[in-house]
Amino acid sequence: MKSIYKKPLYEVKKITDLKDMLEQSAKTFNEKTAFLMKCDGQYMPITYSQFKRDVDALGTALIDLGLKDKRIAVIGENRYEWAVAYMAVVCGTGVVVPLDKELPEDEVRPLIEIADLEAIIYSPKNAKIVESVKINHKINMETDLKELIKKGNELIEKGNREFLDAKIDAEKMSILLFTSGTTSSAKAVMLSHSNICINLMAMCSMINVDINDTMLSILPLHHTYECTCGFLAAIYRGCTVAYCEGLRYIAKNIKEAKATLILCVPLLAENIYRKIWNQAKKTNRADKLAKGIKISNFLRKFGIDKRRKIFSDIHKEFGGKLTRLVSGAAGIDPEIAKGLSDLGIDVVQGYGLTECAPIGALNRFIYFKFESAGLPLPGVEIKIDNPDEDGIGEILIKGGNVMLGYYNNEEATKAVIKDGWFYTGDLGYMDKDSFVYITGRKKNVIVTKNGKNIFPEELETRLCRSPYIAECMVYGQDSEDGDTLVIAQVIPQMDEIEAVLGKTPSVEKIQELLDEEALKVNHQLQLYKRINKVIIRHEEFAKTTTQKIKRHVEMERGEVK
Repeated sequence: MKSIYKKPLYEVKKITDLKDMLEQSAKTFNEKTAFLMKCDGQYMPITYSQFKRDVDALGTALIDLGLKDKRIAVIGENRYEWAVAYMAVVCGTGVVVPLDKELPEDEVRPLIEIADLEAIIYSPKNAKIVESVKINHKINMETDLKELIKKGNELIEKGNREFLDAKIDAEKMSILLFTSGTTSSAKAVMLSHSNICINLMAMCSMINVDINDTMLSILPLHHTYECTCGFLAAIYRGCTVAYCEGLRYIAKNIKEAKATLILCVPLLAENIYRKIWNQAKKTNRADKLAKGIKISNFLRKFGIDKRRKIFSDIHKEFGGKLTRLVSGAAGIDPEIAKGLSDLGIDVVQGYGLTECAPIGALNRFIYFKFESAGLPLPGVEIKIDNPDEDGIGEILIKGGNVMLGYYNNEEATKAVIKDGWFYTGDLGYMDKDSFVYITGRKKNVIVTKNGKNIFPEELETRLCRSPYIAECMVYGQDSEDGDTLVIAQVIPQMDEIEAVLGKTPSVEKIQELLDEEALKVNHQLQLYKRINKVIIRHEEFAKTTTQKIKRHVEMERGEVK
């Protein structure tokens, strides 16, 4: 039987749990740099062996505090101490509960109560929130953590092996993750070591990352996408993880760390692409760039890849080493993915959910389709439930990566896991080559009075291709005569608009321009999908930390802005 993966999968080492993974990596990679951490403005290396020692020491100290088998939260920005805390908890102490550092106090408190926490390890930036909650052990990452690591080392020297010899039950709940949503809708996902390790081995057999790679960590570590794929996968494969100082410093940090690979969300990839073309336009080099792409693409038809040479100036702006982007959390515009790949920064995307630890499908850099979310991971089954005449139905996933269930919520668990299949709530289809395509969320679909389905995500992708639209959200609204109107809330890209309309254009002129852009999109669509109204929005959309618009929050707000 011919493999769906086209070319052989990469060889990966067997791991039974995350403790086993860390022990193998520390032994194999030893004095190789595991992390690059900013100190006095410079990236300083931390080796695999040092990371292992710090994890062992902290874990030993946490058990000494009486935290064996307890729930321990970790909250803070992406930093080395976060990684140490996560592994120290999960590799022999108790259950780790990563929390979103951006959540306001009134949303964090209920999560802490749901998780039944005994301790919280926090960054000083989150001190105010932590001080407001009742919890037995509050551990500051910058002060207390150092003292605990020191104490743990002393205990180990005296013969304490409680953490070192702790046995891991790979099938037991060891990670508790909250899905994004309002306080009332957020659910706690129970994951095991086995869930994570199965996902790590499968994804790394499809995409090759190794000791030559440096990954810039940008997305929030509490999110399972960054945690599993950008942190744990890197440690598993011997990569180096460099922590980004913040969104404003991405370009600077890419250069400094000489990053080769970045996990991103579509918005970040789009910003990189737009930055490249805006710079080309400002320096009157857009025509030259377009010509270079034509020449490069022609040569690639004959197996000649000169992208990094032809576009060397662009690559220098990104440190000269960046070759790959993996996009997740939402669908990326295929035109953006192809545009970056044409310039020598290859882009693939994957598909997953917190409940799947997280990856279910993934493109390979050696075999991909820009429009697709990828192929099912090895060991993962994907099928389409109740497909319509176009083959579109709910995406179901089965495999060892699927969660144990929702914590203390049997009703919600039974609603999404049936006969071993996880009902994702996402709609899509699979092609003859087994590639998965996402058309939208089941709950977002606009159903017309004639029973036709309109997927807002498709219209949003098309609208955002306009240089005059920064972001948008499409939804349905019933009209007085019973028809369904398709409405688009749009945040204007003012610098581009002012470039054609002049400084401080009138609202009427902006509306006219955006209506024209919507009309262009409508010409590409079937009649029933067409956008009926464009509304200019003047404030940011409510978003998750992976920059997805919180549709439920926006719709609950009532009348659009």
